[in-house]
Amino acid sequence: MIILIFFLAHWFLSLFFQTFFLHRYVSHKMFSTNKFNERIFYLLTFVFQGSSFLNPRAYAIMHREHHAFSDTEKDPHSPHFFKDVFQMMMYTATSYKAYESRLKEPDAQFGGHYPEWKFIDTVGSSLATRIGFGVLYVSFYVAFATHWWMFLLLPVHFLMGPIQGAIVNWCGHKYGYSNFDNNDKSKNTTPFDFLLLGELFQNNHHKRPNNANFGARWFEVDPVYPIMKFMHWIRLIKLKPATLNR
Repeated sequence: MIILIFFLAHWFLSLFFQTFFLHRYVSHKMFSTNKFNERIFYLLTFVFQGSSFLNPRAYAIMHREHHAFSDTEKDPHSPHFFKDVFQMMMYTATSYKAYESRLKEPDAQFGGHYPEWKFIDTVGSSLATRIGFGVLYVSFYVAFATHWWMFLLLPVHFLMGPIQGAIVNWCGHKYGYSNFDNNDKSKNTTPFDFLLLGELFQNNHHKRPNNANFGARWFEVDPVYPIMKFMHWIRLIKLKPATLNR
């Protein structure tokens, strides 16, 4: 039971900061906040993503490219140009690494307007840090695992951020239904979107990329949006006015 709680806590906390901070804030600027809060969110993203920490700058650039070139040959991670999800993940990782290490610079329309914290970016992306987090995960399992099969969950801990992203990009552009014609292959993968905290409402999101509520119909519940509204209410963040009208 302890292992399953740990796994689910890591899954949803890592996912929350990927969708809340990296996606909705860094990539789309759906809300504003002060510098102190921004640093707290940045740090928590590093802590909860752990060994799979995703550099916010690289994430934002690639995500903006994804929206601009959705399901075309220029899309950095469309599932329609790869034979399987693993091939797509490898291609995505290569593109990500180029932006993370600054071996490649983005087109002007995709760069800028994202927070950077050189210390966290350097530490979080280092091999030593990734291995260190991995050792912590393994140690926890050694201490609390009660069955051998539980150790099969460890690879997910090691690569949690990329795995979550791959599920969203693969399933969200292949399986499900569409509310809108976006001139791409984006889908809403209900009811599995809850397991990805609303990220699988890809069709809705591609129609309204700057709206903090990823749900569009009455049965499409984005679990992160009420949290953001509460954070807005207590003045931790400030949502865009158009979002509050929904």
